[in-house]
Amino acid sequence: MLLTAIAVLALVAGCGGGGGSESGGGGELSLGVAGGWTENEAVSNLSKVILEDDVGYDAVNVETADLGLVFQGVAGGDYDAFQDVWMPNHSQLMSEVEGDVKQLDPWFRGTTKFSIAVPTYVMTESGEQVTSIDQLNQTPIEQIIGIEPGAIIMTAIPENTIPEYGLKQELVESSTQGMLSEVEKRIDAQEPFAFVAWSPHWMNTRFDFNYLEDPKNTLTNEEGDSLTKPSKISSIVRADLQEEDPVAYAFLDELSLTEQQVNELEDEIVKAGDPEEGARAWLENNRDAVQPWIDAANRAKEG
Repeated sequence: MLLTAIAVLALVAGCGGGGGSESGGGGELSLGVAGGWTENEAVSNLSKVILEDDVGYDAVNVETADLGLVFQGVAGGDYDAFQDVWMPNHSQLMSEVEGDVKQLDPWFRGTTKFSIAVPTYVMTESGEQVTSIDQLNQTPIEQIIGIEPGAIIMTAIPENTIPEYGLKQELVESSTQGMLSEVEKRIDAQEPFAFVAWSPHWMNTRFDFNYLEDPKNTLTNEEGDSLTKPSKISSIVRADLQEEDPVAYAFLDELSLTEQQVNELEDEIVKAGDPEEGARAWLENNRDAVQPWIDAANRAKEG
């Protein structure tokens, strides 16, 4: 879920960044997580489980904060890494920490999606599937269920999309969890509605819906980049991590997951009701996928 930097939370405290030993593979590590971002929570907790159980870290702390504070936390050394940078969506936030962080190569091997979405059972007045934003006024949809008010898309919809298309629908602010709960309830009742959706996310394996095209290019970030076009997801680490903790750096740099793997990982976490338990459940059938990350960390230990 793509949040803008809003300093509404308290300052990050006691994160323990940079706690690894000089050679790495021990001590502590701190991973920043953007609040409400399920793919970020999933990948960070998967990293935590593997780094503690297989690589030998004493503790990997997963700390949640507002997105802007997470970027600043990595730049300031409070966090060692943040594993959910969407580019070009986060161009503005990256420009604010330039020189203080290092961006790794993209770890997500898939195609991201981000837009307003509509369940597949919702049709236009003429009985057509809804596939574009400019069709919304031809449906009985009255509300667009949104996410956190600080999200980039939650600024773009009221400022650009609604006026440009002359939409009659009301945008409802919510939280990610609140939105997902509402989506499940309304789909079960076969109600007509729209909502904010993205991939990777477990919602794509649970619900049948269409991501809507944006022919007028209204869903954009502050720089004018389209949010509906595929993004690259990567990690940022504090500038001196490779020198001070080469094991953690090697692990994070080697990490790689497909869209299906991320969606299934998130789904296991939802079923378990706990991110660490869900990550361990996913690992039972996916050891081959993560072994290269462990091997890279072990090579860094040796030299």
